[in-house]
Amino acid sequence: MSAVSTRITIEPGKRGGKPCIRGLRIAVWDVLGWLGSGMTEDEILDEYPDLEKADFPAVYQYAAEVGRNAKLG
Repeated sequence: MSAVSTRITIEPGKRGGKPCIRGLRIAVWDVLGWLGSGMTEDEILDEYPDLEKADFPAVYQYAAEVGRNAKLG
């Protein structure tokens, strides 16, 4: 089982069905937004102690898979 399938969850009633990390109310897109705004992984971990270092590769892999499957234009 891949890190994505064990760490990224989608629950219809949670965060509007957005992909979240391990059933937490922290969405993949939240993490990517924080990183994009300049936060480091360590800063995010300090601010959100429920997250784990191992969550980051799953976030990156999920985003890569979604991006690869996206239809542009």
